Amino acid sequence: MKHLLFFLFLIPFIGQGQSSSLKDVKQLLLDKKYKTAETNLESYLNAAPNDIEGIELLGDAYGQQKKWDEAIEIYEKLVNMRPNVANYHYKYGGALGMKALSVSKLRAVAFIGDIKSAFLKAAELDPKHINTRWALVELYMQLPGIVGGSKSKSLKYAEELEVLSTVDGYLAKGYIYEYDNEPELAETFYKKAIKIGGSLTCFEKLTNLYESNKQPEKAIANIEQAQNKHNRNALHYQIGKVAAEYNVELSKGEQCLLTYIKNYSAADGVPKAWANYRLAQIHKHKGNKSDALKYIDLAISALPKIKVFQQEKTDISKL
Repeated sequence: MKHLLFFLFLIPFIGQGQSSSLKDVKQLLLDKKYKTAETNLESYLNAAPNDIEGIELLGDAYGQQKKWDEAIEIYEKLVNMRPNVANYHYKYGGALGMKALSVSKLRAVAFIGDIKSAFLKAAELDPKHINTRWALVELYMQLPGIVGGSKSKSLKYAEELEVLSTVDGYLAKGYIYEYDNEPELAETFYKKAIKIGGSLTCFEKLTNLYESNKQPEKAIANIEQAQNKHNRNALHYQIGKVAAEYNVELSKGEQCLLTYIKNYSAADGVPKAWANYRLAQIHKHKGNKSDALKYIDLAISALPKIKVFQQEKTDISKL
């Protein structure tokens, strides 16, 4: 249960017709001001204790802050108030799942039955609920067989996903075969997902597969395809990262990292310091000690508390 995609259930839904107060709360959630949203919702619900939408948003606010006990209580209340709403069962199962991930493996076993029941009920209530089927795909793959894990059940929900969304179905099957250590089958389905959908997520899944199987050249080629399709500066960093980590295609990696730094904006996500760190690695591989020190010093000056930067400088100094 290490990588279940329960976080999807935390994304607030912005609908129409809600009160002005709840509109403000939803904006707070979008702005990641979760504590303020929580405070406002608790005050709102004191005056309107049975407002379903307000209750759900409070659960979301708790979840975003990883207050799993509080989120579980809220979503269980929603399940009891509206037992035929699939999404409430899904969120309840998601909160239980995140709680299970936060405790010891021994304690987590106690949550498994309720998690499965919640997701299975959500799937039963809504035959088109994609997130629930994703959760079941992962749950059945990650649980040991002794407590109900089952590859065949996981594939069953992957098939259901494929009916609802071809891309999701292919990604789910890729995940199953990757988890089951069948990289060639996983590659096949990730490539199918790229062909049908071609989203950054599809490309990322295949890139991660190649990296985990120590195939950096394939990873770089796949990222380049993603760059040709999506033209994202962040992908320049990804190419440079793979080149630096695996000591391959160093010149290409260097040029991509320099391009990343030149075109950098906050939207790219990874700070420039990390690009300088990767450039230092590349020059270390090339034996260019002075250039490697120049770039690692740039990285350290920007983010002096990052331990791997300090270690990298120590390694470079030994050249």
